[in-house]
Amino acid sequence: MSPMRWIYLALAVWGAIHPMFYFVSWFQENGWSLGAMIDAWYVNDATTGLTWDLTIAAVTLTIWIIAEVAVRRNWVALIAIPATYCIGVSCGLPLYLFLRARPVE
Repeated sequence: MSPMRWIYLALAVWGAIHPMFYFVSWFQENGWSLGAMIDAWYVNDATTGLTWDLTIAAVTLTIWIIAEVAVRRNWVALIAIPATYCIGVSCGLPLYLFLRARPVE
């Protein structure tokens, strides 16, 4: 495996674990309400802007993944889409780059 693939994999793992620490901490402090967390994303203009920034990045990444999978037939790369929406762009993007960098048979 190439050094870049290792870097992408490490970033995907970091992008899954590091933000999740903060999400779990927030849930433990404020209760396990997804609705309350979503409300917190829109508490002020700064968080609303960041939320929209990440949403637009996630949609763009999804379109890119689908377009490339249609051409390259690298079907396993589709796993990066649920990773993007269930974990975050910080995991989905490096995971996709990791999967994209592998030789396709």
